[in-house]
Amino acid sequence: MLHFSRWKTLLIWLVAFAAIVVAAPNLLTEAQRSSLPDWLGHDRLTLGLDLQGGSHIVLKVERSDVVKDRLEELVANVRNALRGAGIRYTGLTGNDQTVTVRITDPAQTKAAVDLLKPLTTAGGHSGSEVALQQGEEGQLSLQISDAGITADVASARSRSLDIVGRRIAGFGYENFLVRSDGADRIVLQVLGSVDAERLKNILNQPAKLSFHLIDESMSGQEALNGRWPATSQVLYSLDDPPIPYLVDRTAFVTGSNMVDIEPIVDPQTQETSIAYRLDAEGTQRLAQATEQNIGKHLAIVFDDQVMSSPVIDAAITGGEGRISANFSEDGVRDLAITLRAGALPATLTSVEERSVSPRFGADSIFNGLVAGLVAVVLVAALMIALYRILGIIAVVSLFLNLILIVAVLSLVGATLTLPGIAGIVLIVGMAVDSNVLIYERIREEEKTTHFFAEAVGRGFSRAFSTIVDANVTIFIAAIILFFLGSESIRGFAVTLAVGILTTVFTAFTLTRSIVAVWLSARHPRHLPKSVLTHLFEHANIRFMGIRRYVFTASAVISLIAMAAFATVGLHLGIDFTGGSLIEVTAKQGNADIADLHSRLNDLNLGDVGVERTGRPSNARIRIASQGGGENAEQSAATLVRGELQEDYDFRRVDVVGPAISGELTMMATLGVLAALAAILIYIWIRFEWQFAVGAIVATLHDVIIMLGLFVLTGIEFNLTSIAAVLTIVGYSLNDTVVVYDRMRENLKRYKKMPLPILIDASINQTLSRTILTAATTLIALLALFLFGGEVIRSFTFAMLFGVALGTFSSIYIAAPVLIVFRLRPEAPDGEESNKTDAGVKSGTVV
Repeated sequence: MLHFSRWKTLLIWLVAFAAIVVAAPNLLTEAQRSSLPDWLGHDRLTLGLDLQGGSHIVLKVERSDVVKDRLEELVANVRNALRGAGIRYTGLTGNDQTVTVRITDPAQTKAAVDLLKPLTTAGGHSGSEVALQQGEEGQLSLQISDAGITADVASARSRSLDIVGRRIAGFGYENFLVRSDGADRIVLQVLGSVDAERLKNILNQPAKLSFHLIDESMSGQEALNGRWPATSQVLYSLDDPPIPYLVDRTAFVTGSNMVDIEPIVDPQTQETSIAYRLDAEGTQRLAQATEQNIGKHLAIVFDDQVMSSPVIDAAITGGEGRISANFSEDGVRDLAITLRAGALPATLTSVEERSVSPRFGADSIFNGLVAGLVAVVLVAALMIALYRILGIIAVVSLFLNLILIVAVLSLVGATLTLPGIAGIVLIVGMAVDSNVLIYERIREEEKTTHFFAEAVGRGFSRAFSTIVDANVTIFIAAIILFFLGSESIRGFAVTLAVGILTTVFTAFTLTRSIVAVWLSARHPRHLPKSVLTHLFEHANIRFMGIRRYVFTASAVISLIAMAAFATVGLHLGIDFTGGSLIEVTAKQGNADIADLHSRLNDLNLGDVGVERTGRPSNARIRIASQGGGENAEQSAATLVRGELQEDYDFRRVDVVGPAISGELTMMATLGVLAALAAILIYIWIRFEWQFAVGAIVATLHDVIIMLGLFVLTGIEFNLTSIAAVLTIVGYSLNDTVVVYDRMRENLKRYKKMPLPILIDASINQTLSRTILTAATTLIALLALFLFGGEVIRSFTFAMLFGVALGTFSSIYIAAPVLIVFRLRPEAPDGEESNKTDAGVKSGTVV
């Protein structure tokens, strides 16, 4: 019997009411939410970058900069130590990670070794180990270890976090996030309307400002033609063409001494400069240096370039001054921002950029909402047509399930992305699967008992393990997807995982409680009937009768797919190959594809593809990997922006460098393998080993055919494609588990029945669930395909094909494998089944 105590019913509806209260603020404006009482809470979904616009940029600490600084520091320490002790030396140089020096007097070699030994300790550089080696004829070398440099890189990344945050804040942005990623990367996300190029410019500059003296013992050009003093270095000016200067290495004032910095623009001449004020220490050093070097030239160096070289006319004692800057008005403001925020310990290179315009994000939200609404209406109509009052209960449960998903996502502070919306729409189609399983099980139990209420209770109880087993496979796929690294895919994985949990919860609490109330109030004697109720009730299809033909055909198709994959290959997106993907909208009229192609070819960027996408005014530009490192990819995107910004608005810009693309490829491969392994281990534990083998074969079949689809259609294969493949694997195994669960049940009931007939019976018994679940899922995906927008169209197309493929493989691939491996438990001698086979052959259980 189906019975719910009052306190359980009350608790369930309290949870539903709480979910409504938590989810409701998502429908309110910011002003309305601020007026809510504090106890109510203001939790709401955070819209992702692809929905509200902004930039996601990954910065990498340049290891070469860290090596250079560490090497220069070590050279200086060696020089100072030997000079301080009066030990004569020659050939002091630093190369790669090694400093070499030769002691002129061999008798002083041991003293020099003892003097330099303290330099081999960390000396403030955590883990920066230096090995000191002695060679012949007074030759000494100090080798900085790789582990030491790695530790210095991690330290530089940590010190850069606050500086990057200050620079973004100084740029005027408020809604941003800065976090570390590994030992050498910083991930930043700025939401809203963002000038990505300008933002990257102020983040890529170390902004190291320092005051030096010009070494006037020779000109910069003479130094280049000959040999300059070791205490000086040749630097170039910011002029075009640049002018070489011989600059003393010692800086007496640095940017850290500046306590106040303001950009200055002369309204008359439009000349730009930086006004600065020094702290007490900087003021004293500047006064002393200028007083002792009147008539000489001062070198103001910015990131190893001479910004200005004024003559020192008199001592500068006030600690204030101006630096001429040959920049634009925006440029001098950006310079002031970087100087105020502080100098970075090393250059930060952009290795990945994903920028979206707010207008593009608004379009994505609208498309996603339309697709979701259409999916809900169509799925609701189908369920009501199939199950009448129970269909209405399923629809009520579906609505509360969606509210519960939004509430959970709001409570955990999840970020809703466009693929996340796709995940919710997919849940709309899959959520009724639990109801279909329960209702169809009730229909079967109705035939074996005289009391309908008892049949309902058995239906819920016996469907529980099947529903859990079926949903675990998709949940595992969602968990693996979460760790693939992309924010959008992570959003899809979160909504899918939460949706699966809430679906199981609502099916066995909310739906069950409503059905219990219906039974108590109406006392029905049977399931409500409709035109479609008995559509599959008497199905007796001999699926296994043609298994050899279907198996052979599938094997041939799989071989063709593998051959195409090996010869033609996938059309890999920039996630895996590197390069740029840029979507633009013409400011006036339609996008001129031929003109775009011509203009971009003139930039000498290699392989450039231009195609129309969506509306006539929109175009998509693909630029192949430049093959020149991380900066080459960014430079290519910058050139395209500069060429087209007068005529086009940039809706979306994705730039992926070689380091990121290589990692994404590795993570995607490992993610797929990990998901398959985890799912199959679960099936192996829950079922006999033959079932696990059948699941493996069916899964490989689905993956191979899906890859063949991508090869055949030429659809771009990217991270969303990986999400589609893994989701289909989970969905296909969901179908397979339902069939397997019924087979396992029938194996216990009908111990003498031939395996092919038992498999046919099991498939026929679950056929209504298989077809109806596929139908609701396909309806939701079709709505997403038609109305979800261009960005996820390839994803939904693959999902549409995959759902049909998964339904097919659960019947014609996973099941026949059990016959091949002779799945049939041995019955004890003389034991006869006390069940008849006739009922099973007709697709019913008696």
